[in-house]
Amino acid sequence: MSRRAKSIPVLVLTIGLMACGGPGEPPAQQAAAPAPTAPVDAPVAPAATTANLAALAEGEHRAEGNAARNRYRNPVETLEFFGLQPNMRVVEIWPAGGWYTEVIAPFLNEDGQYIAAHWDPESEMEFVRTGVAKFRDKLDANPELYSNVSMTVLMPPDKWDLAPEGSADMVLTFRNIHNWMPRGYAGEMFAAMYKALKPGGILGVVEHRGNPEVEQDPKAASGYVNEDYAIQLAEAAGFVLEAKSEINANPADTKDYDTGVWTLPPTLRKKEEDRDRYLAIGESDRFTLKFRKPEASG
Repeated sequence: MSRRAKSIPVLVLTIGLMACGGPGEPPAQQAAAPAPTAPVDAPVAPAATTANLAALAEGEHRAEGNAARNRYRNPVETLEFFGLQPNMRVVEIWPAGGWYTEVIAPFLNEDGQYIAAHWDPESEMEFVRTGVAKFRDKLDANPELYSNVSMTVLMPPDKWDLAPEGSADMVLTFRNIHNWMPRGYAGEMFAAMYKALKPGGILGVVEHRGNPEVEQDPKAASGYVNEDYAIQLAEAAGFVLEAKSEINANPADTKDYDTGVWTLPPTLRKKEEDRDRYLAIGESDRFTLKFRKPEASG
């Protein structure tokens, strides 16, 4: 096992039974949520890769409450499905507070590179500036794990600095498409990710899955995106769909809440109203898609 896995001890398996929607939320909130659907099409990863990712996913370096959400986000299985390898150059789009950064960046720290395509630190919006500053503080607080991290600025409509053209082995985006759609640049974002990837490079996508029987709202006001709509966006940019997985599925999610996907944990927008009901549902139903940029791409 690599130095990374040794330096971050794996916690006892009972942590998976703890429930916590995010930093600052009491541990008992999500105890009743159903287990995620088992993947049926994820590739078999080398044992060392699984062990390293598992150690990082449960590591003591993770921010308070983050590891307890592994039961909903399934980071080890998701990253293995995408084919993450320790020598890759990987771009994560809008990592926000760095939930996935805590797993991916240390995994790549020795032999690869993690690039955070984050928000604009010079934005006029205080929320955006503060978010970037907190992310930088996270990196600075643990240089042993994050020494090989770089940051770029991705803030449409003016700043599109993901990575040098054709330089990335993998681009990952977690629950971002619904943020791009109301702003009208979802297609441009997929085109930018395509441009950053090497020919043969991988795009991994996770998003709140909408009800296929309901026509897609082009603004995604509910936070849900129909799977076929996301596939169309990716294919329009030139990507080829390689595989789907149900790793992050949640059939208990009814997707019909008047306050959208944020009704569910960890946001719990309705506060105490029907709280137990939403905690029992757990986090949203999500599709997990693996695309590839064609080898012969120009």
